[in-house]
Amino acid sequence: MLSVRQLAKTYQSADGRVHAVRDIALDLGEGEFLALVGPSGCGKTTTLRCLAGLERPDSGEIRIAGTVVSDSARGMHTPAYERDIGMVFQSYAIWPHLDTFENVAYPLRVSRPRVATAEITQRVMATLALVGLQALARRPSTALSGGQQQRVALARALVRRPRLLLLDEPLSNLDVRLREQMQIELGDLVRRVGVTTVHVTHDQAEALALADRVAVMIDGRVAQLDRPDAIYRSPSSPAVATFIGSGGLLSGEVLERYDDGTGLVAVDEGCGRLQVNLLPATRSGDRVRLLVRPEMLTFLDESQRDARNVLLGHVERLTFVGSASECHVRIGSTVVRAIADRRAATHVGDSVRLAVDPSLLVVFGPG
Repeated sequence: MLSVRQLAKTYQSADGRVHAVRDIALDLGEGEFLALVGPSGCGKTTTLRCLAGLERPDSGEIRIAGTVVSDSARGMHTPAYERDIGMVFQSYAIWPHLDTFENVAYPLRVSRPRVATAEITQRVMATLALVGLQALARRPSTALSGGQQQRVALARALVRRPRLLLLDEPLSNLDVRLREQMQIELGDLVRRVGVTTVHVTHDQAEALALADRVAVMIDGRVAQLDRPDAIYRSPSSPAVATFIGSGGLLSGEVLERYDDGTGLVAVDEGCGRLQVNLLPATRSGDRVRLLVRPEMLTFLDESQRDARNVLLGHVERLTFVGSASECHVRIGSTVVRAIADRRAATHVGDSVRLAVDPSLLVVFGPG
């Protein structure tokens, strides 16, 4: 439904040309939900603006539902208002002088060819029902809560029945509790409507929860594009690994490689020895990096002195999170996160022993 080929965009700055987007290629099927994530300045918003027609790419081609809307080689650029899209901005862009109904009706009132008044009423009320706002159709937009304004913006984007829905961090202005609620509602709504969606967010948890596939962007490129679970469990690079999830990278040396593909790694600074699944080309003496996430770690007590695959560290910070405490544990020169049961007597400054599930560790080359 959406096809992007060799998309690139540069900007002129005081420091010279900035490559905001480099050689982006994407393919989305009908009704698929894609999240674009990455650190600030990675190019995700520029990519979305190119899809919307708000930016003119320097090179590449964009097709929406089989129709070419941008082709730099042919000098072709369809303006945003002629593309079959709906868009929700981070600021919502709600008209303050219009009520809920008229905000949603606006795209239909200015569309060409003109839409009959009776059809406008029917489509607006049906769309408001989708987002649960039919009872607030005549409420002034200034009297709506943040969550209600977000629903109005979403209804306005959907009322034209677009083939492609573009979301530019639409939940970022909401408080934590409302944001979590709206994540569920947004995911349910998009799948119920069946509209192909590209969602830009800086919140990795939001992307993993909502999307069918996630594109992690680093330095203007798509570093990895895959299912959320695949990216979390098998990140393609250390940059992706440290952006997605709460992970720390430990360094070490392979002491021995075994016939079954595993090997014994000595973690730097005498912080432990781990038997891990090695990359095929790894040999004894090679340097490796190990991705460690909180769910891989278990605190050991004095009765478990014979445990294997143990890391040694000390607690630098404790954060109470209700049923447990999140611990920042320094292992050599790296700080990793671990979860301590609320009943555990763990304190800042304590030396700790952490058992590692080696089957979950992700191994990278020295790079």
